[in-house]
Amino acid sequence: MTRAIGIVITEHLVAGRLEDQQIIGELLRYPAEGEAADALTAIPSGELVQIMAARVATLAAAAAGPLDAIGIAVPGIVRHGVVEDSPNLPQIKGMRLAEEMAREIASRGILTPVYAVNDADAIAASVAATHGRFNKLTRVWTIGNGIGYGRWPYVEGVWEGGHVTVTLDPKERYCGCGGVGHLEGIMGSRAMRMRFLDLEPEEIFANAKKGDQRCRDFVDLWHRALAAATASFIHLAGPGKFYFTGHNVHFLELPLLRSHLETMVRMSPLQSFSLEVLPPSDETALLGAGVSALRSVAG
Repeated sequence: MTRAIGIVITEHLVAGRLEDQQIIGELLRYPAEGEAADALTAIPSGELVQIMAARVATLAAAAAGPLDAIGIAVPGIVRHGVVEDSPNLPQIKGMRLAEEMAREIASRGILTPVYAVNDADAIAASVAATHGRFNKLTRVWTIGNGIGYGRWPYVEGVWEGGHVTVTLDPKERYCGCGGVGHLEGIMGSRAMRMRFLDLEPEEIFANAKKGDQRCRDFVDLWHRALAAATASFIHLAGPGKFYFTGHNVHFLELPLLRSHLETMVRMSPLQSFSLEVLPPSDETALLGAGVSALRSVAG
């Protein structure tokens, strides 16, 4: 039996225990339901590590035996346990997350390897584990405040798909990283609020359905941007299946996305792609964080 703990940090933090790649028991969340969704951005990195370590200690105490691995999934560029950049959690930029977490839990008597991974890559690992795709290329778009691109199996690289350039319009400056023309600068929640100022993302899509032309034009742009980024990855790595999830995935209209993709991918060997929406859930990314850590430890 393998035992692990998975932790995911997005708009909130959630931690859970895994046995044989199955989530066991209740999940521990911070902040609690109903509290400010952006509360994590105000927490210093050291305090964030302590919050995670406290939840690891609680979960470890409930385990039936020693832990094999601890996996942490966070947004941003994560390589070799280091968060090289994270525009949506700026306080952890440059942080040796795996090392600092291992040190903190060791002070609490828990001597377990810690592995850090990008949150979208964690979701791709979870999809591979639960859909029998460990030997197949699996690609996932996560649609939320930021836009993540995850892939399984992991290969060395940056893979910041949310920052793919999808337009040459110099006015497209809404991405949180400051870059021009990025996918996240069109699709991300923060970017949508900056673009409209007077409307929340939910209102933009609702108004589009009511016929508001400004909102309808934007919804089409939103889908064309995602199609452009997806088409780019098809042209680089080939067709196959793409999954879409995240708390804003309910905005996605697959027929509209597909219609735009079909205008962008014209080479017949590349047209055998498929698209599937996955309901957003903390459990998916959490499972992927644990699975990624276990497979890293196993070599």
